[in-house]
Amino acid sequence: MVLGGEDGIAHAGFRGGFRPLARVQFAGVEAGGGKLSVTPPDAVEGIGAEVEEHPIAQFHPLGLGGGRQSGGGGSGDHGCKSLKVEEYWRGLSPSKRKRGIRGDRGAEGVFYNVQHAPPGAFASFTLGSLGARGGLGLELGGPAQESVYIGVEGRRAGFYQALPFYAGSEDPARAYDPDAAPAPGDLLKAFAPGQVKRELGLGTDEWRAGDLQFRVFTRVEPLPDPDAAGKAALRRAYVPALVAELEVDNRGHGQDRTAFVGFKGGQADCAMRVMEGRGGLRGVAQGRSRGFFARGSDVRVSQAFTMEKILERAGSPEPRCYGIGLVGALLFRVPARQRVVFRLALCVYREGKATSGMDASYYYTGLFSGLEGVADYALEHAVELAAAGRKADRELADSVLNPAQRWQLAHAVHSYHGSTQLLKVGRRPLWVVNEGAYRMMNTFDLTVDQVFFESRLHPWTVRNVLDWYVRRYACRDRVRMPDSGRLFPGGLSFTHDMGVANVFSPKGRSSYEQPGLKGCFSYMTHEELVNWVLCALVYLRHTGDRACARRWRPVLEACLESMANRDHDRDAERTGLMSRDSALCAGGEEITTYDSLDPSLGRARGSLYLGVKCWAAYLGLERELRALGSSHAALAGRQALRASATLAACRRPDGRLPALAGDALDSWVLPVVEGLAFVHELRLDRALDPQGPHGPLVRALREHARKALRPGRCLFPDGGIQLSSTSRNSWLSKIYLCQFVLRRLLRVGSRSLHRRADEAHRAWLLHPSQSEWAWSDQMMEGVACGSKYYPRGVTAVLWLEESGPGLAGKAGKKNRGKES
Repeated sequence: MVLGGEDGIAHAGFRGGFRPLARVQFAGVEAGGGKLSVTPPDAVEGIGAEVEEHPIAQFHPLGLGGGRQSGGGGSGDHGCKSLKVEEYWRGLSPSKRKRGIRGDRGAEGVFYNVQHAPPGAFASFTLGSLGARGGLGLELGGPAQESVYIGVEGRRAGFYQALPFYAGSEDPARAYDPDAAPAPGDLLKAFAPGQVKRELGLGTDEWRAGDLQFRVFTRVEPLPDPDAAGKAALRRAYVPALVAELEVDNRGHGQDRTAFVGFKGGQADCAMRVMEGRGGLRGVAQGRSRGFFARGSDVRVSQAFTMEKILERAGSPEPRCYGIGLVGALLFRVPARQRVVFRLALCVYREGKATSGMDASYYYTGLFSGLEGVADYALEHAVELAAAGRKADRELADSVLNPAQRWQLAHAVHSYHGSTQLLKVGRRPLWVVNEGAYRMMNTFDLTVDQVFFESRLHPWTVRNVLDWYVRRYACRDRVRMPDSGRLFPGGLSFTHDMGVANVFSPKGRSSYEQPGLKGCFSYMTHEELVNWVLCALVYLRHTGDRACARRWRPVLEACLESMANRDHDRDAERTGLMSRDSALCAGGEEITTYDSLDPSLGRARGSLYLGVKCWAAYLGLERELRALGSSHAALAGRQALRASATLAACRRPDGRLPALAGDALDSWVLPVVEGLAFVHELRLDRALDPQGPHGPLVRALREHARKALRPGRCLFPDGGIQLSSTSRNSWLSKIYLCQFVLRRLLRVGSRSLHRRADEAHRAWLLHPSQSEWAWSDQMMEGVACGSKYYPRGVTAVLWLEESGPGLAGKAGKKNRGKES
């Protein structure tokens, strides 16, 4: 399968949680006027409480708020470090716990939100959950939570049915039998849930109800490098618009009917408006930033306080256009005895400077003049843009993945696109992936996992982010031994992120890391150093970009020296693992991306999870530096051998590998195998030979994985994968990564075991209390509790490689070369 064009390659936790801000004993939280009120999901009925307001309430571990346009970009939840959550789950009755773990697809899995997003626009048309829980949002950390109206005139003239995506439509009392005569004044009714069918693909999302079909198309294809591509290619790739189709089958009716698409604006700083432009362009928009557009003589525009008020005059020559109305809609005439497809453009545009801390604007502002210009282009190229979505669907359908895997990969790719942002700083492009609901910018422990996806579709974005880290977010430090005040040379490293919510951090600083801590918010200096190395090596291996390799040579050498210094200052004393914390911690301890899973997994010093990633980095550095003629290659080779020997020696008599070297905790953890994915990605597969120089480590990892993947250890009761036997907290993106390692590299677990796990993970994402957050990462026993609206699920792209390297596309075979 090739995700995109001929140049694609067919191969084929996170978030460390924030500490709780209040004593909370359950998992469902929503924003309420003025105060933050807590409402339990289905599995926790009968419990309620309040949470006091807090200046960083948007980072509450249990998920505060949504994404109202007027709320400064929405909110979300950051992590799930609350012990109260664990206590809550332990206190549930067995039946309620089972219900919470199993989830409920609800109405055949039809009603869940999916993000539909143009690449690089940091915008999302989110749709699918019942009620006003979606909409077209710009720069939000969650759904826009607006009413979206998509409907058609019913069998009785003057009465209308719509998909249930508007306020009040989720009430079962609103559903009706379409053959029954509607009550007086009941102008608009939602289709009953059982009448709505849905099919989600990689490039399309389609709903069907009665005579109505509505499709949204997403482009999933290689993205051009702004420094290398022409303007036409850049306009085609980065137009901040989605194409949608409204199809109405009126062949069985002898009269014209009216169909409609509209929304109720929720943005406080500007009003709704209607517009009629040249060439028959029609649109309804909110201010200058977002709107729905169509073209043609059969299209009219209307604006009023409510959708019902619009529909009252839908058949009149002059539809209602009321300037202070909150709802705008496009009205389409469907001729009698015909089946008609209307094409729409769902557009966004953010003009001027979009960021602070470092001034940047959206790259598309140099390609399009404004919202109407975007709409003109999207409608002119609608057939081509829709075809790209259909092509992506076919490619995924032709893959070897089972239905649960295909659905999860498609869902994850949609959410990834919703977090992407292509900016320009002066004339320099800057690619940003925002961290879902948290909106931290280019969080490095996400970048390193998203590299598997990005290196296949648009590897230039990997190079771009790494260059910006070197240019602005590199730092140098010293290190200290545990329980010692003595400082030793450290070296080069990188920050956890580049900023948050369109605010770039000062040079050399992140928005997240703080000194003096031993848990969440502490520094991730060593892990981010290793992450830069791994991303660079993956980029170079995929592209064969030798000019970049030569330019990066001093950085790679400095990274190697820094990694070795964090092991020990004397070469003879080195073990290949990190043993010293950065002095930036100021008495605290460095953490890993798993800072809110197990206490042992959260610490960086002596971490076997981090150690296997270091081993992969040393292996890759040895090969790359040797190719560059660097004498540093010898040090990298020694460190690789030391790391594998140290890691293998940690094996216990029962076959387990502990989370920390010398750790006495009685836990089984799967993340220790994660680094093998990078060894394979770098085509260092000879290092995975059980009889080779690193054989003892490979054999130890396989035995550990085989014994961990059992019920009561690293399997939940529903068959889903549990990252640690002593924590109910897991991250799906990391599970996806481990699944690839277990199935493709270690050959651990039966086909039925993995198939059951895939089905369980799909059910987690469909849990009715949390599915409005689209793809979510952090799960508490199968219920999303953090890392929502999240981009990192694209680690699932590795699944496409599980049947072997024969899946590689032409460009992939050429670029990746032979294994070393």
